[in-house]
Amino acid sequence: MTPTRTRKRLTAAAGMATAAALALGACSGGGAPSTTSTGGGGGGGGNSGYTFAMITHETPGDTFWDRIKAGAQQAAKDTGATLKYSSDPDASKQAVLIQNAIDSKVDGIATTLVTPDALIPTIKKAQAAGIPVDTFNSGIDFFQQAGALTHFASNEKLGGQEAGKRAAASGATKILCTIQQTGSVALEDRCAGVKASFPNTENLQVNGADDAAVTTAIQAKLTEDKSINWVITLGAPQALDTIKAAQGAGRPEVKIGTFDTNPDAAQAVQDGKIQWFIDQQPYLQGYMAITQLYLYKKNGNVLGGGQAVLTGPSFVDKTNIAQVLPFIKQNTR
Repeated sequence: MTPTRTRKRLTAAAGMATAAALALGACSGGGAPSTTSTGGGGGGGGNSGYTFAMITHETPGDTFWDRIKAGAQQAAKDTGATLKYSSDPDASKQAVLIQNAIDSKVDGIATTLVTPDALIPTIKKAQAAGIPVDTFNSGIDFFQQAGALTHFASNEKLGGQEAGKRAAASGATKILCTIQQTGSVALEDRCAGVKASFPNTENLQVNGADDAAVTTAIQAKLTEDKSINWVITLGAPQALDTIKAAQGAGRPEVKIGTFDTNPDAAQAVQDGKIQWFIDQQPYLQGYMAITQLYLYKKNGNVLGGGQAVLTGPSFVDKTNIAQVLPFIKQNTR
């Protein structure tokens, strides 16, 4: 994790929880859906010999997940473990990937909990087989129900609330909040948080697997409704799409904020094309999810005291982008 002095904390609770993670050492869409599987491992950490599976709802083409994987791969190297990574944005197929990990008798499973109802029954099967499970990124309100050791994530509702407040302070009259994956509890929480602090917010469902379709949908909405002067997207690819959409609609005055980032979106913040992004530190989520499994297997250690361990939210804007951008470019933030 990068030094906390570079980040703007939203609450003391978030800072304390992130500090707990530091003592040991935040989704967006783009591209065509498919199942991916990669393997990786390391010889550090005394060659523990453990094999851990990480299973996510990644949509191929979304660089957000590159940092999740980079963190997990580094944790595997540091603990001398083997990492098996797989993903599918389809809830039922993600559940199958969890079952595959159970069948292969891995030593632990780290999974996102984006669609709890579809995933929890299979997670319970892992626990019944004696395989510890922790969760991360999505499903902060459901990890206890799933029986996970702990959960590494941002507080999505809080992030949305603060986003709405920031937009209001910048003169928002109406906010468009885009949701790029149907059924994602984390994405729904984000827009719900925005609306809680800025009631004149309208949600727009877009197809996060098709950037051109996202641009077209947002451009049409901005052309139709001139009262919208702020767009808050829930992923960096959609923020970049919104820059194009505002230009196409002849609406250069529209301001853009987003959850999460990638190198291009971070550069857009530095260039003033995006006002800010809300950081959940995906590298840290991936690193801690694997490290927690290792520490549980080796020592019985569990972080969080029954609560989620927060990796965000925090805002990155023109005041601190110069400090954060190098870490984003090297894939560790």
